[in-house]
Parts: sequence; C-alpha cells; structure tokens
Amino acid sequence: MMLVLLFVPGFARSQVHPATLQEWRDLKYSMFIHFGVYSHLGGLWEGKEVSKGLSEQIQAHAGIYSDVYSDVAKQFNPVKWNPDSIAMLARAAGMGSIVITSKHHDGFAMFNSAHTDFDIVDATPYKKDIVAELAAASKRHGLKFGLYFSLIDWHYAQASPISSHNSDRITPEHHDFNKKQISELLSNYGPISELWFDMGSMSLEQSKEMRDLVHQLQPNCMIGSRIGNDMGDFTVMGDNQEPNYIIGVPWQSPASFFHETWGYRSWQKRENADAKFREKLESLIRVVSRGGNYLLNIGPRGDGTVLEYEKDVLLRIGKWLSKNGEAIYNTMPDPFQVQFPWGSITSRKNKLYMHVLDFPSEEKITLPGLKGKVARCFVLGENTSCQVQKTEQGIVIQLPPSAKGRVEFRVIVLEFSDDFSVLPLSVFEADERIALNSNNAFKYFSNSGIDYSTRYTSTIKESWTLKSKKNLVLSAKLIFSEEEKGKTIDLDINGAKQIVLLDGEPFSMENNIQSLTMQPVYIQGPMWSSIEGSEGEIGQIDLAKPWPDNNGKLWTIADEGNDSEVFLFPAGLNTAYYCFQQIESANKQRILVRITSGDALVVWINGVEKYIHNNPFKHERINHFLVLDLERGKNQLVVKLFNHFHKAIPFRIDYAIPQVLYRKKLADIQLKKDALFPVSWKLHAPFTPHEDMGIPNLELVLRKNDTPK
Repeated sequence: MMLVLLFVPGFARSQVHPATLQEWRDLKYSMFIHFGVYSHLGGLWEGKEVSKGLSEQIQAHAGIYSDVYSDVAKQFNPVKWNPDSIAMLARAAGMGSIVITSKHHDGFAMFNSAHTDFDIVDATPYKKDIVAELAAASKRHGLKFGLYFSLIDWHYAQASPISSHNSDRITPEHHDFNKKQISELLSNYGPISELWFDMGSMSLEQSKEMRDLVHQLQPNCMIGSRIGNDMGDFTVMGDNQEPNYIIGVPWQSPASFFHETWGYRSWQKRENADAKFREKLESLIRVVSRGGNYLLNIGPRGDGTVLEYEKDVLLRIGKWLSKNGEAIYNTMPDPFQVQFPWGSITSRKNKLYMHVLDFPSEEKITLPGLKGKVARCFVLGENTSCQVQKTEQGIVIQLPPSAKGRVEFRVIVLEFSDDFSVLPLSVFEADERIALNSNNAFKYFSNSGIDYSTRYTSTIKESWTLKSKKNLVLSAKLIFSEEEKGKTIDLDINGAKQIVLLDGEPFSMENNIQSLTMQPVYIQGPMWSSIEGSEGEIGQIDLAKPWPDNNGKLWTIADEGNDSEVFLFPAGLNTAYYCFQQIESANKQRILVRITSGDALVVWINGVEKYIHNNPFKHERINHFLVLDLERGKNQLVVKLFNHFHKAIPFRIDYAIPQVLYRKKLADIQLKKDALFPVSWKLHAPFTPHEDMGIPNLELVLRKNDTPK
C-alpha cells in the first residue's frame, strides 16, 4: 500500500505569506472544540438517548422545532467554563493552537454578533462572549487561535432548511449574512490563524468572495478547503481520515475521540483509556509522518467542563510529547515510499525518527535504499544506543529491549554526519523505448470539489525516476488527445524546467476500430452514492448477479432517453448510475472513445481506474476523450455517473470518432549510466492548487536516438 510519504514544497496561488504557511505546517497538533447549545442537551431529548447522527446535530436528528430549540438556549449556562484552563490543557497536551466552533449548523453563535440575537450573549443566562474569552486566553498562553464556522444555518430564515446531507445551497441573503458574521469574527477577536468552514454548497462566485473577504481582513488567516470550490489554503481530510496516498498540498486531519459524535454525548461509552491513548497517539504520529496536521477534538459538557476521560488522554499524549516532541514538531514527512509494518517515520535534514508502533518479532528494522554516513543511533530521550549495520539492502537497526512492550511508543533516532538520501521506490530501468504515463506514474494528490458531497481525490502532479545501465541518448515526444489539447503543463526533466503548451501535429492511431464488437449498455441505478469509490467489485461484474447496495436489483439494458444522441437517466441529489459494456477486440490495441457525462464520472477498463473527473463549472454536459487499452478478447468498460446539480444525467459512449492523437517533439535527453533521472509534470498556473490535472492520456515517449561516445 502506498503511503503519504513525500511532500511538494510551495503552494501555488496561496494568498498567505510563505512564512505563515510554514508556521501553520509546523504546528502539527492542535485542539478542536465542539461547544454550543447542543452541549447542554448532551445527546438526550425528552429524556431519551438520540443515537441517530452526531450529537452536535441533535436538532435535526431529534426533529426539534426551531422555536423549541431556541428555548433550549435559554437553559445553556456554562458557568464552569474556564478559558484559561482550556488553554493550559492544550499547552500541556503539546498542542500549538485551538480551533473552536464559533457557530455550528444550528446557527447559534458562541460570540456576540450584531446580526442575530441567537448568540451566547443575547440568548443565554451566561451573557459572556465565549470566543472572546478563549481568544484572550489563547494569547495569554502562547497559542494560536482559529475558528470553525458552519456555512449552513438552521436558524436563519433566509437559509436553506435542514436536509439529510447538509450540502445545502447558500442563498444570496444567507451568503451576505455569513459574510457579515465572518467580518465580525475577523475584526473583533485578534489574529485568527485559520478559518475552518464546514458544509453548505456555495457557488464559485460565493466561495471566491468569501476567500477574498477573509484574506482582505486577515491576510495570514489560513482557509480550510470546506469553503468549497477549491478556494481553501489547505485541504481538510474526511473526519478521522488518515490518507494512505501522497498529498501534494498542506493538509489537516480532523479527529474526534469517538466516531459517533464530536459534541458532548452524556451516555457515550468511554472505556479503556490505555487503548484510547494508543489510538490517538498512533493517529497523531501517522498523520505527521505523512506530512499533515492533526486536529483532535474535545466536547465539553454543557456547564463548560472538560470530561476527565478526554483530559487524561490529552495529558498522557502531552507527557509523551514532552519527551519525544523533537520527532513531531517542525519535522518533515517520511522520505520512504513504502509502508513499514513496524511503524512510521518523520525526518529532518540529517535525522530520521523511527516511531516503533509494533515491535517487530525479529527485533530489527531495515531501511531500504538509504545512504549516508551514520553518526549515531539511539532511543530518543534515553541514553540507549542502537547497533547499526550497512547491507546491500540498506541500513539495518538492531532494536534494544527497552523499545519493546511499551504503551508509550519509543522513537529510534538515526543521525547522520551530513545529509542522507533515499532511493525512490519506483525506479524505471530505462531501455531503448519507454512510455511515461498516468498508469506508471508516482502521483501527488489533493481533494477537489464544489462542496462536501462532491469532493474527490484529485491528481495534481505525476513523477517518475529513470535509471539506465548504460549511457543513452533518447528522443522525446509528448503524445496526447483532444482531452489534453490546449492545456499547458510545467514539465521538469532532470531539473530542467519548461512550460509546455500541449499543441502539436495530429497522427492516426494504429488500431482497427472495425474489429470491435460492442455489447449493449447495461445499467444499475439510481442509487445514493458519492463520487469516489464503487459500491461493488468493478473487476468482477456478473450481469446475472445483482449489484451490491442497489436493493438486489439486476442489471438492465439502458433505454435511450428523449435526446436522440444520448441516454438520459433521471437522477436526484447525490445519486449515481453504473454503466457496463463488454467490448470484444480481435487484437490487443488502443482505441479512442468519447464519453458524455454530467456532473461527474469515473471510468474503469478491465477493473483498472482510468479517469475520474468532476464538473466544477456545472456545465449541462461534458465530452471526455479517453484512450482505452484493450486486451485481445473480452474487455469490460464500466462508467460510474454521479449527479449532484441536475435532474438528469446525460450519457453516451461514442466509438465512431476519428482515431487521432497529437504529438509534440521535445529536445533529446541524455541518460548517464547508473544515474537517477527524475521526470515530472503538473498543470501550469492551475485555477486552484487542488484542481485535477485532467490529462489521463498524456504520455512522454522516449526512444533510442544515438549512443554518446
């Protein structure tokens, strides 16, 4: 399994200062606080446990009328709230900042807002500004201060009503109201390190306006990606997500103590503090080792007190960090490209930190492809040395007995006299012909989407490392289709950077489209779904068997809709169809097809994902051109169609198109014997740093030209 082990420096089009961005990256570990009217209810309504959904959304899940919920606010009186105690807990836990819910979905403001009386000062007996108190306490105790802000508001009359998905449209009146409250938060409470937007579905123009407003009022305030439309400064992962892929932009993982809730739930089972400590410390280590920041939540009681269970776990993590913080703070990600069964790695210029989460039975760890002059190896915070041996496979470290059987994980430090290097995992042995493309690339990802419901893992960069057994001169050509034509990429060939416009001369593909036999298109759906993933095994589709998660329905042949050129499938919000077609080919060959879709699609050929793409500008339909690699005999083409904004999904697979690609000649390249030769590309000046490249067919074809003397 590939892990998040590398990081791409810099951040295209970020409006915050690079120094501020680096400060945010270096925080690594912060406190999230879900606190509001819902904390007073504690997951109970009319004396009964509300187990459906998250307790901070109890108004929706318990079906509480807005006027009745407003009366609950009159009982919310957190008299035991102590902002200094909260800030001191965060410091003792090893956290660098605090992010509190200034307003959640219920619309209740934990600050004194001039634009509503449904706030902590006007609607409760507490009468004091919680946000102001915590902002001041954070400053006193040397912590950065950030705010969560829900873009949906169940109390504001001009907002969209409560829905099951929370990705509600933001009306113009609601958008203006949100901007007014954001202006208050960024004007009245000192420096705000980050704004953590959540839910709602803003238009592109609304997201731009909100982003510009934030950076105008506080240029160094980092914006989370849930502002929508890829306008964020950093990517927020899914709740409690520890991504197992490489993220090429700044990112953060929000984590709760329990997956069932973020806000206080009085009847939540809180068992085995040792196991919870291990769980959260492991998550912190894994997130940091993969280049991210960890945002761990607490949910205070309605009276303002912190649960002893959560406090104790945080203090234990803080104690571990007081000894091992060097291996967390200001570190870089794991430079290796493999998942180690024994744990995770963080790094500095001349140090590697091995976090031994699972003590290996052989009592040693091997670091493959690692080169450098070792100065010493020891257990962090102890005087225990470790034996080191250099082998052909890499460096082998013998673990001391003191690193075994501990609840508090031990960190092994490998220190070098100077810098070190790691051989990339994916090294291509270059020969007289090689084609670099998306199928064999090492990829960097972000998250792209219009709102929370339409997010998907976007590819923002692809790279390769070549190595030749002899000196070679290779001619270089870029090959691409209509899908890529007209785009501009940043191409880096062995450190030589160039901006390349994808234009060139057309040429006919060497295939026999007439030899294909296409079966009818079969469909499954509609079904509720997200863009990413699949509800069944794509590579094992049997038309005689029902498709999972579609109520046991069998595949049916698609009927043409009202449009003579395409199928039209009726669809609602967040629904999907699966389209299946079997293609028989007389030979192994590559063909070009045009696929028409609506809001989003995912394409698989013979069980391998070929393409995923969203519709950020909400066009009625989009035509995609894809090169499909067909095997001799039967091939399975599967297309997942996702709908979010329209009432119908257009779909068509068109094989009767010109089988034409384009090529553009580049300067010859020279490979030196046994030398590493890196190659990479990404979009030049993308609309946002999170935008998917959308170049699934691009290839760099290298052929032997001449051998240097």
